[in-house]
Amino acid sequence: MSNAPVIAAVDGSEHSLAALEWARAAALRHGTGLLIAHVLPDHAQLYAGRRASLHDASQPEEFADPVSDRIRALLGGGPGLPEGVRYESLEGSVPEALRVIGAEALMLVMGSRGRGGFASLLLGSNSRAVATTAPCPVVVIPHADRKAAGAAREESAGKVVLGLHAAETPDDVLAFAFTEASVRGTTVQVVSAYAIPPAPTMMIDAPFVVIPPEGLPDDGDAVPAEREMLRSQTERLAPLRSRYPEVPVEQAAVPGDAAGRLVIASRSAELVVVGRHHPRRGAMALLIGSVAHAVLQHAHGPVAVVPTLRAEASDAA
Repeated sequence: MSNAPVIAAVDGSEHSLAALEWARAAALRHGTGLLIAHVLPDHAQLYAGRRASLHDASQPEEFADPVSDRIRALLGGGPGLPEGVRYESLEGSVPEALRVIGAEALMLVMGSRGRGGFASLLLGSNSRAVATTAPCPVVVIPHADRKAAGAAREESAGKVVLGLHAAETPDDVLAFAFTEASVRGTTVQVVSAYAIPPAPTMMIDAPFVVIPPEGLPDDGDAVPAEREMLRSQTERLAPLRSRYPEVPVEQAAVPGDAAGRLVIASRSAELVVVGRHHPRRGAMALLIGSVAHAVLQHAHGPVAVVPTLRAEASDAA
């Protein structure tokens, strides 16, 4: 168990209330505290700045935070709450305020769209920015329409799905997925994708042609690329299997698009876990990997984007 809290970012929208419920359950599973954070709107922050500059003692010391009041009323201190629930009203931009407070978090949970998001957006700008820059794992909860679109049950139902590039995915990502599966008492389903090579007779100037896996030469039951991918997976997963012997593991090597396969799995997975970016990128890189970006945009269930914590810490030293 960890002493670091689970942070729920709320703004009063239905998306953020769904994130709060997910965070509450996560804090209970991990046996840690729950910190509920609300970034004050601009007008509240302007009021606070004006009062401080004018030193007007006749005005209330703090601007009322109706979102915090509503959340307190919803939770009400009833059963099913983790020990140590805290509320914080933050100032600054949403991404920066949550980035700063996320330094102390086990994970930060937020909705895919906030109160100000356009209905047509799959992923709000604040959710994308926080997932890209936060120093802790960020779990993004999709809005109801995306959940409904993925309502059909899949083989990954109830599992933690891990998107794995055996040569590049940092250990932090694997550890997060196995820890989540352990506290949930469920399986880790590991998904890796391999490219389908062009036909050997393809000419240099000819259009790109691909062949299906069954068309590749092979002496065994599986195509060579699939066998190699599964071998690499097995080697990479060995330390995690030893550390989490209670967690069942399923391995899948699939041709083509990794993001597409993970989105399909998200229809009924309890959680999809992906790394934020390539581990060799600098600590200050603001880019998010193409797979993580696509899964965040289109997933039907919760997605955890995990940064390269140890690599970033060493780069910053």
